[in-house]
Amino acid sequence: MRTGEPLPAVGDVLAALATGLWRWDNAQGLVTLDAEAARLLGLPAEAVTITEAAVRARFHPADWNEVGGVVQLAVAEDTLAEVRLRVMDGHGRVLRTVRSRSKPTIDPETGEFQLFGTLQEVTEPSPGTAARTPVTGDWRRSREAFLLDAGRALAEARSTAEVLRVAAGLSMPGFSPDGLAVFGAEGDRLTVVGHHGQQPGDEGPFTHMSLATDYPAAEVVRTGRAVYLSSPDDYKERYPVSWPLARHFGRESWAFLPLTVAGRTMGAWMAAFMYPVTFTPDERSVLTTVARMLAQALSRAGAAETERELTDGLQRSMMPTLGPRMPGMGVAARYVPTGGGLQVGGDWYDVIPLPAGRFALVIGDVQGHDVRAAGLMGQLRIALRAYASEGHRPDAVLSRASRFLYGVTDSVTYGSSGQDGGGGADVRFATCLYVEVDPATGLLDFARAGHPDPAIRMADGTVLMRPTAGGLPLGIDPDADYPTTRLGLEPGETMLICTDGLIETGGHDLDTGWRRIRRILESHDGDLEELADALVQGVHGPSSHHTPGPLADRREDDIALVLLSRQGAGRDGTVAGPAPGAPATRRTALTVAQSAPERVADARQQVRELLHDWGSEDQRDSAVLLVSEILTNVLVHTDGDALLVAEVTGASGDRRMRVEVTDASGDLPHRRHPGELASSGRGLVLVEILAEAWGVDPRGEGKSIWFEFYESSTTKPDA
Repeated sequence: MRTGEPLPAVGDVLAALATGLWRWDNAQGLVTLDAEAARLLGLPAEAVTITEAAVRARFHPADWNEVGGVVQLAVAEDTLAEVRLRVMDGHGRVLRTVRSRSKPTIDPETGEFQLFGTLQEVTEPSPGTAARTPVTGDWRRSREAFLLDAGRALAEARSTAEVLRVAAGLSMPGFSPDGLAVFGAEGDRLTVVGHHGQQPGDEGPFTHMSLATDYPAAEVVRTGRAVYLSSPDDYKERYPVSWPLARHFGRESWAFLPLTVAGRTMGAWMAAFMYPVTFTPDERSVLTTVARMLAQALSRAGAAETERELTDGLQRSMMPTLGPRMPGMGVAARYVPTGGGLQVGGDWYDVIPLPAGRFALVIGDVQGHDVRAAGLMGQLRIALRAYASEGHRPDAVLSRASRFLYGVTDSVTYGSSGQDGGGGADVRFATCLYVEVDPATGLLDFARAGHPDPAIRMADGTVLMRPTAGGLPLGIDPDADYPTTRLGLEPGETMLICTDGLIETGGHDLDTGWRRIRRILESHDGDLEELADALVQGVHGPSSHHTPGPLADRREDDIALVLLSRQGAGRDGTVAGPAPGAPATRRTALTVAQSAPERVADARQQVRELLHDWGSEDQRDSAVLLVSEILTNVLVHTDGDALLVAEVTGASGDRRMRVEVTDASGDLPHRRHPGELASSGRGLVLVEILAEAWGVDPRGEGKSIWFEFYESSTTKPDA
């Protein structure tokens, strides 16, 4: 070509370089090819416009699927879209591999794109370089496996520190950074969230750097666009001011990518390399995908850490201390939140000092595991404290608390109704167990609102579930009544009250859950604090007073429990148990009212549990049968209530079981001889036949019917 002659036509130059032109209009589904581009695709060497489907049929399916992602990446970074594609013949064989470089444009409203660029044949890489080359084959499979593993690992990270450890351990296919840093933004300042591959303290110059600084990470946070620097010269040319800060690290290439969540750039991720990296489209695609997963993981971890901080603050403000020490009593309590959502729910416990040296133990569960449940729990706890401090009895405290909760939830229901008068109701209720404790006598007065009954571990380790009278959960009926049950806590005995989370977690129902708790209570040998930990650990593993984090995340429901023990005072004023080696006495007492005949079933259960380790199963069954017969006779033949007292004394293998049923009627029973078809009259006959000793004792205005069984029946005392 002579000087001054006009340049040849672009098409002639491209044809001479074996380079074709193509335009792909995704909106219309048409692709326009010049003659060279058509030849490269295995078509006649002439300009043609064909459908997108026809062009797709000429390429390997796996390569075609890459085009969309490469286009999106190029648009996001405002760069050229470069991709390699295998051209196939009609028999599924590879004709050649072509490289396309194009400038994409996307319609922001429709998302459709147009490409205008070149097609050029390239040589397939040798097998030894396949892993470092953005061509289909081993590199693509390695990349897909890497992204799956990276996504799984980042999704499982629960804290910012864990996310950074996972990011530092990522081994990218064919190229892996040796230096990483995660930058955040606070106001107009850049912060260093964490780094890897640098020495401690190296982050100093980059901490609290202004976002207006001529530094790649600051630019990425400002613009939301990635920055790739393939060489130190590129870095020095583009960022001469901050180059001296990066020079002493000795790196050869850098990638700074935005950490974007929900369209907002929350920071930047730096990947630095000790060797030159050209940052091909495939390498940029991997880095961009990792940056997106990293941003999502950091966002989740940050939200979880903020939630845990809020949870801890709420727990500290809402959960009480155990207050002053009860003379002659020991108290231990635990609260473990669920891991579902915000780790504060509706479970709570409280210890309230009362006049005359008495105390109230309260445990309850507001329906739900959300912020509203936690708020109602706080309000209800304050209300119960106020009513108890006024000196009301347990039944009055719960009645007032029920009216209070009913009024609170009712006002919320009306306040949240829409204009159409429809939904919006959020009616909540709460279960509660209120126990008034007299430390001097060990008497316990219970009022129960739909809550699980207490359990008592006796001095010899026997555990009994103590049925108590109860009413509806709080907040359902403002006029509900809550009858009171009085029980006695003997020296050496321990009472457990808890929420249903301790009982039912792990797929258990109330029955199997109580059996599991009974095993823990009976087998534990330690102080009260150790027993409280053992109960929680037996359900979910190691615990503490407040346990957030991975352990709590496995919980199905909140757990709250309170333990109360009573022991006799030692010579030095310290708490002391029964004398070593002294036979322990088991005792249970229960009132069966005329208006509550269903309590006969509770009495049978109490006696069965009292005799759970009795040597003779026949004697145990006989005792349960006689209790049922005598209690039923009192309810049928008198107008008063029946008081059952059952007691087991002596050493194992030589114990005595005595049951007394007392009523207020002065009419002494007499044995009858019922006929075959008679429906009654067999009570005393059964007592005489089955019991080893029995009798009827006058008691002032009433009487007591008693019977005894002996574990060792070789010699019987006279009746």
